[in-house]
Amino acid sequence: MESNFFSKTLFWDTDVLQMDLQKSKFYIIERIVTRGNYKDWQTMLSVYSKQEIKECIIRIKELDPKTLHFCSFYFDIPKEAFECYMKTSWTEAPTGY
Repeated sequence: MESNFFSKTLFWDTDVLQMDLQKSKFYIIERIVTRGNYKDWQTMLSVYSKQEIKECIIRIKELDPKTLHFCSFYFDIPKEAFECYMKTSWTEAPTGY
């Protein structure tokens, strides 16, 4: 399967015909998880194993809370295992209230 099966708007800044699905795995998975639509997710799940996806998503530096919770639930990964969870300010309790 070629990388040009993903949404063209998802990789607007990249020549998708030059992307190698294995060499660019982290980049592709990160883009799909953070900006992809349902079709992109389906394609990602058909291209990469769940294990490959898990190994990449826990390394993503920034995920919004909704995406983090979804990925945690869908892939059965504790939120604390995500690098972005440990580095975000929204994991800290509010102070001064």
